[in-house]
Amino acid sequence: MTDNTVAGHGPHPGRALAELLRNWWESSARDGREKPTQQSLAKRLGIDQTTLSRYLNPSHSSNAPRRVVEQLHTVLRAPADDLVRACALAEAAAGAAPGRRRTAVAQPPGRSAGSGAARTAGSAAAGAKEAATSAGSGAGGTTGPVTAGTGTAVAEVPAPVGSAGDPGPGARRWDRFPVAFPTLAVSALLLLVFGGLAWWAVPAPGRDDARTTAEVTDRPSQGTAWPLARKGNVLWKARTVQLLLRAHGHDVKVDADYGPATAEAVKKFQSAHGLTPDGKVGKDTWPLLIVAIDSGTKEPEAVTAVQYLLHHAGVPTDSTGAYTPSTMRSLKEFQSSRNLPVTGVGDEDTWRALLNAQGPDQHK
Repeated sequence: MTDNTVAGHGPHPGRALAELLRNWWESSARDGREKPTQQSLAKRLGIDQTTLSRYLNPSHSSNAPRRVVEQLHTVLRAPADDLVRACALAEAAAGAAPGRRRTAVAQPPGRSAGSGAARTAGSAAAGAKEAATSAGSGAGGTTGPVTAGTGTAVAEVPAPVGSAGDPGPGARRWDRFPVAFPTLAVSALLLLVFGGLAWWAVPAPGRDDARTTAEVTDRPSQGTAWPLARKGNVLWKARTVQLLLRAHGHDVKVDADYGPATAEAVKKFQSAHGLTPDGKVGKDTWPLLIVAIDSGTKEPEAVTAVQYLLHHAGVPTDSTGAYTPSTMRSLKEFQSSRNLPVTGVGDEDTWRALLNAQGPDQHK
């Protein structure tokens, strides 16, 4: 069970920190900005997504270091007054963690912290020695070395002898240990392995599912060709086509739904450029529909489309409709990650890579 207090004297600062960081993330979608995915946020912070999910999970005490807390405050544009409290919680959580570990491993005087099997084997050997000594004294028996099998403790103890051929009760007790303790150790190991597999495979109530959600919805495509956008598409394909159509002067609604009106506008665009008007945007239509993005771009809808695709490709970018220095930096970061020329210009290769970096195809 997760320890939510510090030495039983009040709420653990790590739990309060996790709730505060989670609130920053959930509240970041405001003023027209979209909430960043955990995948893109982790990349921005330079940490892996599983670690970030643990920091943002109120079900557990967060151990986010102060550096990460300060970066999250800046990236998520959290309230200024929250930073001092968040840093104090991070330092308090870091100071509370060692106390719990010391309590967990504290040992009574005279005992060392080792594996459970080793401590049990040591106790068993001592018991066997005591029994053997007692039996030898009572029966006047001889002594000799008793050696445990491979992997268990080896002790030099008296070997009592009763009647001929009978080593005595003390030795019979010891004979069972070389088999029992390796078997117990193997059984414990198997239990840990299968328990871990069960924990991973079966979702538990309250477990943070942000990592799973991100893997399903943000999985980038591995293709390099122009994707096919057609009637029935929703979300990123539809929104991108609609924004680019508006950049070319077509009055379509940007509702992320590739419906009849969008398909009809695509047909008109294709006819005007000498293409077969089939209402689908593929390898022949995309190169004509995209707009090169740089500081001289006059079509705000085209800039918005690039900013939207960058944000959903894991590079947090504000949708302003203007080619800002921030947009240029985001484009360069994306180009570098895809081994493209780092120019900060949204050219044809960059557009194609952006489209292939989006999530899976979505239909109505």
